[in-house]
Amino acid sequence: MIERAREATADSAAPTAISPEQLAREHDWVLAAQRGDQAAFGLLVEAYQRPVYNLAYRMLGHIQEAQDAAQETFLRAYINLPTYDPARKFSNWLLAIASHYCIDRLRRRRHGTLSLDQEPQWRDNVPDPRALPEVTTLGREQEQLVQDLLAQLPENDRLVITLFYWYDLSCQEIGEIMGLSEGAVKVRLHRARKKLVELIQAQETPAPAGQPMRPRFPFSSRKEGQEHALSRC
Repeated sequence: MIERAREATADSAAPTAISPEQLAREHDWVLAAQRGDQAAFGLLVEAYQRPVYNLAYRMLGHIQEAQDAAQETFLRAYINLPTYDPARKFSNWLLAIASHYCIDRLRRRRHGTLSLDQEPQWRDNVPDPRALPEVTTLGREQEQLVQDLLAQLPENDRLVITLFYWYDLSCQEIGEIMGLSEGAVKVRLHRARKKLVELIQAQETPAPAGQPMRPRFPFSSRKEGQEHALSRC
């Protein structure tokens, strides 16, 4: 069910989308960037701009906000590079920064302290969302259905679903990003997945007689593939 949704919206989101050559050189780029080499940091931005943008888009649901969040993520990463531990996976460290920023932004939005019309300040290197595979290969209606479902989840549940299904991270890695134990991640993932199943089943339920038919969610609500997916935990 959710696996089918992930496959249908495959968008090169995961950090593994970067080339093996880039991964091999990543450590050198990070060390050089920590010494103040801006060109090296630019290479890191180029390698991870799409995964960061796609995470922000899944979390925030708005192109402009996702662009803003991606730029803010890289700004914060650059500022905090001296504190980065090279023994830690760089992509997970970067996704943790993006995740915390997005959750904070969602909470500010919910509490009325953030306007969707605020002009982004950091947009120069963010990829054009119209060129992203997730936008160009999906029908607009189907993509909106995915975002509508995610938007109905609490912020942290939305994040755990995104990291698990779209980024193929283990529960341990998700825990490191979210600051949770592996057990807490499993509980949150189970709860979020159950809620998504209910939402998808509601989308697939025929409308009562005399009412317009609901748009059908484009993925099956069957549980096939769940055991295989959960083996990562």
